[in-house]
Amino acid sequence: MKVVIQRVSEATVTINKVKVADIKKGLLLLLGIVEADTQEDINWLVRKIANLRIFNDEQGVMNASLLEIDGDVIVVSQFTLHASTKKGNRPSYIKAAKPPIAIPLYENFVATLKKEINKKVQTGQFGADMKVALINDGPVTISIDSKNKE
Repeated sequence: MKVVIQRVSEATVTINKVKVADIKKGLLLLLGIVEADTQEDINWLVRKIANLRIFNDEQGVMNASLLEIDGDVIVVSQFTLHASTKKGNRPSYIKAAKPPIAIPLYENFVATLKKEINKKVQTGQFGADMKVALINDGPVTISIDSKNKE
């Protein structure tokens, strides 16, 4: 499971000109899933994301977590995170999990994150053509792969 974490001062997701998610200070998460992902990957990532100290404290130092600032979250499914560009110029998405596997894992990730941060987690729509807008605060952008826990 791969996630791109973006610290935002605001973010929205729009589908067919309808805004489906809208947050202020918090995180926009782009989530890519492979067939080998499990609940263990979800639990590890959720704990890491909730406790990552990437928000400024009172002294302006990145020392506060999402939990500490009571930030909001949007999770967007993004199979393109698992693109392979090894051959040619057209990316291959063969590594990305197919919807019957990816959708339940995506929904479980959202539910687990909601429980961890004890607040609503907004989402895009799995498989939809989404327009994602954000103001990246910092900018702070971090990518994490649950299979390569670095």
